[in-house]
Amino acid sequence: PIGHSDLLLLPAPPNTTETDDGFPSRRNKQEPREHLSLVTNPPRRHSDRLSPRSPAPSSRRGSTPSKPGSVRVAPATRKVWEEGARRPRLAPPRAPPLGGRPSGSPPLPALPAAPERCGHRPRKGLCRLRGPLLYRREEPPWGERKGTWGRPRQIIVDDDDSKIWSLYDAGPRNVRCPLIFLPPVSGTADVFFRQILALTGWGYRVIALQYPVYWDHLEFCDGFRKLLDHLQLDKVHLFGASLGGFLAQKFAEYTHKSPRVHSLILCNSFSDTSIFNQTWTANSFWLMPSFMLKKIVLGNFSSGPVDSVMADAIDFMVDRLESLCQSELASRLTLNCQNSYVEPHKIRDIPVTIMDVFDQSALSTEAKEEMYKLYPNARRAHLKTGGNFPYLCRSAEVNLYVQIHLLQFHGTKYAAIDPSMVSAEELEVQKGNLGISQEEQ
Repeated sequence: PIGHSDLLLLPAPPNTTETDDGFPSRRNKQEPREHLSLVTNPPRRHSDRLSPRSPAPSSRRGSTPSKPGSVRVAPATRKVWEEGARRPRLAPPRAPPLGGRPSGSPPLPALPAAPERCGHRPRKGLCRLRGPLLYRREEPPWGERKGTWGRPRQIIVDDDDSKIWSLYDAGPRNVRCPLIFLPPVSGTADVFFRQILALTGWGYRVIALQYPVYWDHLEFCDGFRKLLDHLQLDKVHLFGASLGGFLAQKFAEYTHKSPRVHSLILCNSFSDTSIFNQTWTANSFWLMPSFMLKKIVLGNFSSGPVDSVMADAIDFMVDRLESLCQSELASRLTLNCQNSYVEPHKIRDIPVTIMDVFDQSALSTEAKEEMYKLYPNARRAHLKTGGNFPYLCRSAEVNLYVQIHLLQFHGTKYAAIDPSMVSAEELEVQKGNLGISQEEQ
């Protein structure tokens, strides 16, 4: 359909006059009627073209005709709405609530990440995190969508801004002595997702860590101590897998004068780095490219036939390994192979549970026997199968052993569980067990 804004009135023929209604009237009825017609977008003639120096004709409705007796020309212009222009027949935008953005406006995009700094409070309205992107409001440790993980919380405690601790903190915040998980060389904070989901459902507070780039054990222990100070945690329980277990022992040894570790759970861990026979190459890992470092780590993975659950666990750890950059891999291998050992006399008063597997793993039988000699009073949690990653492929058994280890602290100020989740009968049994153990000592 033709709109009023698209119509053009052609100039009147020579033998016509303009009437009061603005349309020409014919004087000579013998002339053809084709001279008077209403058309849309009339074709331009060659004579209508203007030279570059000729003045442009006026296209306003109020402009005066160029010849007397001719009608005013309404240009066939089509309105093109500019972005942000106000269109007719639309409801006006609502007033912004409390000086904010209008309620009908689209949501703001996520802002770039700004890690939380030690000693600095975050800006109002922003979450204290974090990871690749910054939350605009507080969210749970994993994503609101079902089956997706959120971004880890990120904290800087050192003078170097590149040293960022990533962590998932889940469970009741009134627990002041949580269980902290330290990953192996190839892992990140989210490799303990099965423990986080299960233990938090039972009322435990769990923190899964991913440590930044540290090239020395003393440097790591100092940064970890600053992190605990920032989180306002006096004492913690540590669960370490492989390298994470060795670092947990070194931190307990580092803080033996002012204890910060209340108990240890060591999963496929070791006490002396010389068992890997790579102490002479520890200082050259920082020169190696990423693919060579990944090849070194993948050489310790199981290559024989395994069940489907263990195969999925290995695939998941390989994916986590691919997410690590060259500096992270080089620093972890340096910590894993740097010449160092644990001094047992400094941590002999700490309750320890040693968790290992009977099938093939990266640790040799001699390394396991050395751990048993180092902690003669430790509890032993054996798994028939599990490989290098029992916390992924045998998570139910690992979670059970973790609960048994933490059960001895129920009813004390160092309990990792919410007191409301512990029954009175269980507390009575626990108090009786504590009395018997004290009499035996």
